[in-house]
Amino acid sequence: MRQIPVDTQAAMMMVAQPPQPKVKDRRTGERAMDAETGAALSTVDIMFAANGEAEILSVTVPEPGISGELAMGTPVALTGLIARPWENEFNGQKRHGIAFRAVAVTSLAAGASSSKAA
Repeated sequence: MRQIPVDTQAAMMMVAQPPQPKVKDRRTGERAMDAETGAALSTVDIMFAANGEAEILSVTVPEPGISGELAMGTPVALTGLIARPWENEFNGQKRHGIAFRAVAVTSLAAGASSSKAA
């Protein structure tokens, strides 16, 4: 599957919706797990602003990569953000989009690192 690295250096990013568990099967409530590490996955909605435009991205992150308080409006840094184009067919209708995934999402709020040391 094609992976496109996303440059976040010139972007302003903040939490639009705090992390939520990513569900693999809505009927059973089964959690989605990272295929390589076995870590539980979460999604966090990020307001991503760059080049005079802003978008809300739903980013999948392994739970060990979530650090700091990620309340709505918290400025964050995304490590290893990639975009993956996808396409599938369901009941004869083609669907497509872009999935976003990051290695880590880290709070940039003042005191985020000092609260972990306490």
